[in-house]
Amino acid sequence: MKVGLLQINSAWEAPGENYGRASELISSAAAQGCDVAVLPEMFPTGTSSNTAVTAEPPEGPTHTFLGAAAKKHAMNIIAGFALQGPAAGSKPANIAAVYSRQGDRVALYTKIYPFSPALENRTYEAGSVPVIFRLEEATCGIFICYDLRFPEVFRSIAKKVQAIFVIANWPRVRIEHWEALLRARAIENQCFVIGVNRTGVDGNGLYYSGCSQIIDPWGRVLCHGSEHEPVIIQEFDPREAERYRAKYKFLNDMKPQKNFLQ
Repeated sequence: MKVGLLQINSAWEAPGENYGRASELISSAAAQGCDVAVLPEMFPTGTSSNTAVTAEPPEGPTHTFLGAAAKKHAMNIIAGFALQGPAAGSKPANIAAVYSRQGDRVALYTKIYPFSPALENRTYEAGSVPVIFRLEEATCGIFICYDLRFPEVFRSIAKKVQAIFVIANWPRVRIEHWEALLRARAIENQCFVIGVNRTGVDGNGLYYSGCSQIIDPWGRVLCHGSEHEPVIIQEFDPREAERYRAKYKFLNDMKPQKNFLQ
């Protein structure tokens, strides 16, 4: 699987401008033969709480843009944006969507852990379940940003997946945590972890330094993007996760039902 990590510098609350920026990055990944291109969390707007700008209908402009781009380039695309709530007065959701080579949306995940230190949980509705999907010949999961700090939700799908994507708006001030946690999730779950982060400065003055990367089940960093690389390309074999697990059967010793706090 050849993956393009697209470190977009999202213009604040400017979807039209960001579609243009994303289109260039997607085209670059396609030209380099990628099977999948991955954009960060809420790429059209940045992680704004202004839901009048960020939240859109399920078949809205970002869905249309991503589906058309995937079909045009015959390439899978994963990206984050915000969807309106299902009913009047309900909170919108911070989501990750997966599009097939045919331009169809094949998976939709809602962020389980909105970032409460910035009051995201007051603006966006929390998801309740992980999502597993097929991508090419691999079985994959996906999480969003703050989810990375909660190993139990990764553990819940560990035995079922070969790769886990994490899309984020993770600021430079805590980038050491991003680096360490991505690697920890790969090691403890014996799978590939693909982390994609944005660059630039958002409307809240937070600076983002990218550091998108792919880590293999051994915990080795296969690629690592600097803040000056808009597109990072890396190829890996998802089947390596199964071969590693067959050799080191650590996941067989999981005790998922045991409550050690009682």
